[in-house]
Amino acid sequence: MPITRATYVYCLVAAGRRPVIRRPRTGVPGAGALRLLALDAAPPGAAVPGRLKRWLVVADVPMPQYGEAAVNARLNDLDWVSRAAVAHEHVVESFRAGDALLPMKLFTIFASDERAVSDLRGRRRQIERVLRRVMHHDEWGVRVVLNRDGAPAGKAGSVSRRAGASGTDYLARKKAARDRVAELAARSREVTAEVFDALAARSTDARRRSAADLPAGGGTLLLDSAFLVPRAGAARFRAAAGREARALARDGYQLTLTGPWPAYSFMQD
Repeated sequence: MPITRATYVYCLVAAGRRPVIRRPRTGVPGAGALRLLALDAAPPGAAVPGRLKRWLVVADVPMPQYGEAAVNARLNDLDWVSRAAVAHEHVVESFRAGDALLPMKLFTIFASDERAVSDLRGRRRQIERVLRRVMHHDEWGVRVVLNRDGAPAGKAGSVSRRAGASGTDYLARKKAARDRVAELAARSREVTAEVFDALAARSTDARRRSAADLPAGGGTLLLDSAFLVPRAGAARFRAAAGREARALARDGYQLTLTGPWPAYSFMQD
């Protein structure tokens, strides 16, 4: 008999008590209601403290839409993939209050609940290692941008021709502004290294991505980084990021802090 439904896995939650799905949530397109699949409690000697129990957050999906061939055929449909990715992340983030949360990749699909449970049990050592790393932690993102048009006045700000100013003065001011931008760009590696190190000191782990990997939306992206921060230290981390942001703003840089998020950037060794 052909399989008509498959099991879509959003995430794994480790917690002292069964997670609560407080209200119906919309998952990936065409998916059924969210369900919890109980995995075994952490085995003796495992890294998860308190012998926490683990659950998979799953939903039924139709095989005609989510079979391997069907998904591969639609990967070029950016609208569909984007809607699925946003819905997937919304479900994952709704379980962030658990003691530890392991997001699954988009389109993690098994033929049945039993297959999903068997696969996760088979990767127990890897899962326990990741759980140990992210337990009671969240991810925070920090980006530093050099906005060439929005620097403080008198530094790299835009130059306009004032009434009564000579052409020579105008060109001199434009050159000074260009020189200031060049100076800020030249110092960017040192500046971002200092910011990264200062915030890494207040986190358990920190990772950088190439600044060329993502657009900066109107400026030059100098730093794109993720920090794994203990929940108990979140306020101190935010305060430190705020201090760095204010100091950078005086010199013509812009720091943006986002989070807290599930620890997406820290799932791999």
